[in-house]
Amino acid sequence: MTQINTPYPSTAYLSRFLQEQGHQVTQNDLGLDLILKIFSEQGLARVRDEIELSKSQLGDSALFFLEAFDQYQSTIDDVIRFLQGNNPSLALRIVNQSLLPEGPRFSQYWNYEDQMQEIFGELSLQDKAQYFASLYLDDLADVIKQGVDQDFEFSRYGERLASSQPSFTPLYNKLKKQRTLIDEVMDEILCEYMTESEPELVGLSVPFPGNMLGALRVGSYLKKNHPAIKVVMGGGFANTELRSLSDSRLFEYTDYLTFDDGELPLKRLTEFLKGQVKETALIRTWTVKDGEIVRHQPDSKENIPYKQIGPPDYSQLPLAKYISMMELPNPMHRLWSGFRWNKMILAHGCYWHKCTFCDVNLDYIGRFEPAQAKTLVDQIGQIIKETGSTGFHFVDEAAPPALLKAFSKEIIKRKINITWWGNLRFDIQFDQATVELMRDAGCIAVTGGLEVASPRLLKLINKGVTIDQVAEVTHRFTQAGIYVHAYLMYGFPSQTKEETIESLEVVRQLFVNGCIHSAHWHRFLCTIHSPIGKNPEKFGIQLLPRAVPKEGLFSQNEIPFRDSIDIDHDWLGKALHKAVYNYMHGIGLDQSVETWFQKDE
Repeated sequence: MTQINTPYPSTAYLSRFLQEQGHQVTQNDLGLDLILKIFSEQGLARVRDEIELSKSQLGDSALFFLEAFDQYQSTIDDVIRFLQGNNPSLALRIVNQSLLPEGPRFSQYWNYEDQMQEIFGELSLQDKAQYFASLYLDDLADVIKQGVDQDFEFSRYGERLASSQPSFTPLYNKLKKQRTLIDEVMDEILCEYMTESEPELVGLSVPFPGNMLGALRVGSYLKKNHPAIKVVMGGGFANTELRSLSDSRLFEYTDYLTFDDGELPLKRLTEFLKGQVKETALIRTWTVKDGEIVRHQPDSKENIPYKQIGPPDYSQLPLAKYISMMELPNPMHRLWSGFRWNKMILAHGCYWHKCTFCDVNLDYIGRFEPAQAKTLVDQIGQIIKETGSTGFHFVDEAAPPALLKAFSKEIIKRKINITWWGNLRFDIQFDQATVELMRDAGCIAVTGGLEVASPRLLKLINKGVTIDQVAEVTHRFTQAGIYVHAYLMYGFPSQTKEETIESLEVVRQLFVNGCIHSAHWHRFLCTIHSPIGKNPEKFGIQLLPRAVPKEGLFSQNEIPFRDSIDIDHDWLGKALHKAVYNYMHGIGLDQSVETWFQKDE
């Protein structure tokens, strides 16, 4: 339940590693398989039956679905094939509105038709059809949420039950409740998996809070139907939010919980399960004995060097079946969800790892290990052969300038044609020559954090850049024809209303001067693993205590706090989002930023 347009790379990296250790490995994308089974002619019939049996009050999407069911059922398989890149001629019927039922989600188009027509004037027929088909799927997702499972979403399934949730009880109760159609379909898919591969060990990758409910469903199914199979769970969610876990009920669904990079913990675990090493050899691995959580070498920094880790292996995944959506016509959103990418990492961790708001105390950021440019290009060639795809998304915390320069030179030297994009810092080391090398090597977009567009706050977060440097570097990228998206932050400790407005003015100027193409504002969150969370008094905030449930602590990452500045960040955030949305469409760039902050009478 992560993305349905492209595989998440964690299982692909671990599969390659375990294969190299001599294990027989199968990997599956349960999120994709679940969506494909539900969003089908037969699946929608089951959704309808479930809704009709429900006695709960239905929302607009579910009511419309029941009225237009025949039209939905007769079009769903064709729409899925279209979004998988097949049957492109279907775009003609989608665009002329003679094919799809138009549920409530389509109002976001028709309510702003003039603006949308201007936007779509720059897009192709296929793009517009992809957008309409995405609205169609979003309507169906709303139907499932309203009539089948209130926690259902494409990529954030049950997120509210897991994210920084002190108590495991909400998730636990959800798992114990009457089963839904989602549970039934998931069990059917898992039965197929077990029949096909007959595994001895099942690994569940949980990168985000929205993956946790699905992972626990898998664990529940395995414990009930295949109790001899061992289950291990790990990933980004565990790394950031479960480090203080004291509620042993989680281990009713998994035998082991691993932390940080999974290669060495899995290597030791498989050796232990084979009887080759003692249990004490387990590393960063938790289990439960007699109702008590046992932590095996929880603080160990031992790892397999990143340079020895091979490329991700996508060969076992059904790459032709991933679904490309365009829920927003913004080019950045289209890059994220509208194409299938081979996801890779250029370097482990962040070469800067000093930002005070970031989880720099955790291994995934704090331990910086770059790969060799030649090795990376070798791996890219291998992945292209295995997948037939030349599109790459580098998912680094911040790709190092020196490595990107060497990587680009190697790509050009070998005359390899790839299309790629990734995340970086707007570092002054990205000079004109380096930017042009990246462009010539196939770079089409970069994303980076400007965070707070205020000189005082930039120093406070220790970003290591100035606004002038950001403007200079981003302008180099845009002038080279590379799309630039900026991540922005508001609500930082001690940030005043005036500084927030001044930040928007800086952003406006970046748009006006052609330095950035798009941006997104994120509300500041204080996390337990950041320098701010470790030393709140240095930033003028007071952390607010949270009661530990009697059953023990479950998830802990975001920490509530009281700021020394008392302003309405929620209201300011609405103005910031509205302004940037308009800026991205060339609207309002010539008006004072103050106008976005005028309250309605």
